[in-house]
Amino acid sequence: MLAYKLADRGGRLVEVPAAYTSQTCACCGHVDAANRPSQAVFVCMRCGHRANADTNAATNILRRADGALKPVEGHRTKRPDEAGTSRRAA
Repeated sequence: MLAYKLADRGGRLVEVPAAYTSQTCACCGHVDAANRPSQAVFVCMRCGHRANADTNAATNILRRADGALKPVEGHRTKRPDEAGTSRRAA
């Protein structure tokens, strides 16, 4: 369904294997279950990188998309709900 809707709107779906993205350091690539001391916190046991666990995993997922979805510096400075919407009223 998602692929259909994206194709209809000119978007592109990139499927990415998400395995271990929440345990992989977005800075040095170290994979360890101990990198996730809690549901919300990521702390790399090798380099000390600290981040929100979801943000760290999202960075890894973007990289696995082979650069197809990498954000350009300065892109999307507002959160989606603050940036407005392109959907038309029904």
